[in-house]
Amino acid sequence: MARIFITGSADGLGQLAAQELIRDGHEVTIHARSKERGEQALKSLPGAKGVLIADLSDIAQTKSLAEQANEAGAFDVVIHNAGVYQTTTENLLNVNTLAPYILTARMNRPKRLIYLSSGMHLSGEPGNINQPSYADTKLHMVMLAKALARKWPEVYANAVDPGWVPTKMGGTGAPDDLEQGYQTQVWLATSDEPAAKVSGQYFHHQK
Repeated sequence: MARIFITGSADGLGQLAAQELIRDGHEVTIHARSKERGEQALKSLPGAKGVLIADLSDIAQTKSLAEQANEAGAFDVVIHNAGVYQTTTENLLNVNTLAPYILTARMNRPKRLIYLSSGMHLSGEPGNINQPSYADTKLHMVMLAKALARKWPEVYANAVDPGWVPTKMGGTGAPDDLEQGYQTQVWLATSDEPAAKVSGQYFHHQK
């Protein structure tokens, strides 16, 4: 059994990954941006260990989330799933780039780190930090995973492109299979297959 923390798991791919991991017998702590959303998420995930609350658009709350997570105990796996798309530049930077970075820096070091990226990272600009686009922030996640693979060789740190799937963010017309949108995260979090025990890689549907 692994102890797993998933950001942005009140709905969407984060909640689906949590559901699968709980069903597989793992101890999963979820995250929501408000108490109300957290309570609703726990109703959908009755097997969850608990829920931590923080609005990741607020850097002070992100730092508080790291403290909450450390107080909850050491996690084996952290899945940085939380993300926003159509919002302000400040929110894009705070939620998509700074929150994963701050949590990684401040939380007790897990055995595995998984960062949600996107195929859109290919059009991202690595130095565009003051006015980042969504694509820029997803490139930052690939860069972070690769940097950690070098800095922390004992940790498996990887980035995942879930595909264009029919979630609230992806829209109902998204062409990719919803299940494949979260299966790679589940696999990287728990599998003992050699293909999953790597670092600094970018995965799309387990490849």
